[in-house]
Amino acid sequence: MKLKLEFGDEVEEYLKGDELFTVITFKTPYGPTETMARFVELIEGLGWKVEFKANWWTADIPYGIIRIDAFRDGREKIILGKWLLGRECTLLGIENMPLEKGKEEFYKMIDSITSTLIHDPAIRTMREQY
Repeated sequence: MKLKLEFGDEVEEYLKGDELFTVITFKTPYGPTETMARFVELIEGLGWKVEFKANWWTADIPYGIIRIDAFRDGREKIILGKWLLGRECTLLGIENMPLEKGKEEFYKMIDSITSTLIHDPAIRTMREQY
């Protein structure tokens, strides 16, 4: 099975931006694990080397967050994917953000999943890095 999200061209343009963070909001008909696999394949297919990936979601609502730390040609990008379950792959929005705004967005995204996830040691460690 070929894994693919159908909005790679739009993402490619934003990944060329100088800002550290790129935030991509999209609908997906796939579950959390397959959504992350497709998202990682999209980024790698655009020539980026994925060094770190994580996926958080909640069962209460069909919503999740993917974080990818990627490198290409000596450049680093933190790519945040805000996904929401839908009937088909649809790009809802994409934005580049500088470090401080991107960190704030990431924290808001994590907080939106559920406050109990903040007690997860992996998330606490990631937050402490910034």
